[in-house]
Amino acid sequence: MSLSNRFKIEAPKSLATLVAQRLREAIIDGEFALGEMIPEESLASSFGVSRTPVREALNQLQLAGLVVVRPQRGSYVFEPNEADIAAICEFRCLLEPRAAQLAYQHDAAGTAAALQSAIEEMELARSERDAIRYGRADTRLHEAFFEHCGNPYMQAAYATSATKIAALRTHLSAPADVLHADGFEQHSKLLALFRAGDFVGFEELMRTHVTGTRNSYVARLKALAAA
Repeated sequence: MSLSNRFKIEAPKSLATLVAQRLREAIIDGEFALGEMIPEESLASSFGVSRTPVREALNQLQLAGLVVVRPQRGSYVFEPNEADIAAICEFRCLLEPRAAQLAYQHDAAGTAAALQSAIEEMELARSERDAIRYGRADTRLHEAFFEHCGNPYMQAAYATSATKIAALRTHLSAPADVLHADGFEQHSKLLALFRAGDFVGFEELMRTHVTGTRNSYVARLKALAAA
């Protein structure tokens, strides 16, 4: 082992990075509602830090699309409209099937194991009616294709919207998915098609799955607006 590796240490994370990580989790897990104002002063007090790292964290999350910073008004959790949702879902329909195909070529066994693990977690979450746990497992399943695809450019492209996709999943579809079996069954069929190497069927089902997700998102947004 070289000296450079033997004595390498991890640099401590900045306060802003730590705050951003915790806020990212809170938004994805639904601790803040879509469109909700994020109070800088209360957060700074809760974290035991000044407002400066909180503002830096919010700026980081704005770059990830999770937060909207409005000058002189404050910071808010992003609030998608139908056009945003349609664009994200079309992006997924184009990218995920190709990532899955590359993952099959690059690491079929590792990918299938990750998918199986996520599906088992989703099943447990459904039995407990735990929407947050279900949403996390659902996110793990879809991200597995990119983690194992072996293409850093495809991974970087997906990363631009991954956190927003995860948040939309928790806020808008997971509460219904733990009650109804349709989405869960589609994930199981995606795994079967992946294992069989049937990417014509996989792409067709993925488009059906994501289109259904889009419709679920839009219906949930309308229900929230009416409420």
